[in-house]
Amino acid sequence: MATQDSLPVLRLKAHEERRLRQGHLWIYSNEIDVAQTPLKGVTPGSLCRFEEARGKPLGIGYVNPSTLLCARLLTGKGDATIDADWLARRIESALALRTRIYPTPHYRLVYGESDGLPGLVVDRYGEVLVAQLTTAGMENLKAAVIEALQSVIKPRGILLRNDTSAREVEGLPLYEEPIGDVPELAEVIEGECTFAAPILRGQKTGWFFDQHDNRDRLARYVKGARVLDVFSYVGAWGVRAMKLGAASVGCVDSSEPALEAAHENAERNGFEIEAIQGQALEVMKALRADGRQYEVVVVDPPALIKKRKDFEAGLEHYATLNRAAMNLLTPDGILIACSCSHHMEEESLQRVLLREARRNGRRLQLLERGAQGPDHPVHPAIPETRYLKAFFCRLA
Repeated sequence: MATQDSLPVLRLKAHEERRLRQGHLWIYSNEIDVAQTPLKGVTPGSLCRFEEARGKPLGIGYVNPSTLLCARLLTGKGDATIDADWLARRIESALALRTRIYPTPHYRLVYGESDGLPGLVVDRYGEVLVAQLTTAGMENLKAAVIEALQSVIKPRGILLRNDTSAREVEGLPLYEEPIGDVPELAEVIEGECTFAAPILRGQKTGWFFDQHDNRDRLARYVKGARVLDVFSYVGAWGVRAMKLGAASVGCVDSSEPALEAAHENAERNGFEIEAIQGQALEVMKALRADGRQYEVVVVDPPALIKKRKDFEAGLEHYATLNRAAMNLLTPDGILIACSCSHHMEEESLQRVLLREARRNGRRLQLLERGAQGPDHPVHPAIPETRYLKAFFCRLA
């Protein structure tokens, strides 16, 4: 590990430090004074010291000169040593928050920038961890990250799910690497339900912990109700609805393995669900044509707006999905409309829901607004860390 004194120095242009002084952690390549401190020749993922234009220290971070977002600060202390011990202290801090909040060890343990560890995501499934290293800088620290996780958590297994598209932007290869004893399925306890999450072959890291608190809210709405869970994945919304007293649940997903997992998770908890395979919009239209109706419909799609340039097309996609869901709702039915697209602001989703309700001849009432759970804390200086929206609506 390079010592602090041996690290290369990068100096920012005049006034470009203001965002960092407010707590942000990102540095763009056009903010570096390359005349004084050239980026060219810096190895991707290298640790560097950063300075203001006048030479005042800003801290230590890592650099990838081939990307526009070329650096992320790890610490504002210019004399820190970034090693396994330093990483362990950050992970211990993250762990302290989660153990205060959650009764069982099933949560997002590390949420990147919000936990002071940009480029690192770690989900915890009891004694098994699933980690993603999404930047060249964190990839360079891989051995130290593993050592730190083993020191703090002492897991029986760590799975590196380094297959996310964010790595391609960083010029990194995609791969999966199990370390220790990594099962194909990992147990998740949520509410009073037990699930099996497909960490090896499932989406992302295998489970969507960010919706935990929003699924808790189902208790107010689903007792005795017919519930449709659209984009169900492995049945988290649907199975929890059954446990909370729903009369029946239909799970809609395009993935046959995901629906098989949803069915098995329902059986694991003593219930039966209806598994409906197909594209969400086509399935909802077919259900309407068959005269099917539901008291509660959950629409929880993957991110439909991944880049700002895709905003208008994505907005229309959200509109179309929620319009179809409204068509399936009984009078006074409950729509739970979600978006995990950072570029979709809460106000935009609200406008879409209002517009589609009016077109449907329905009166929309917003009952609750949900967001990501506290294991996905928001960094107040980094709006990008706030992404999840969930509207609980009544359609009168």
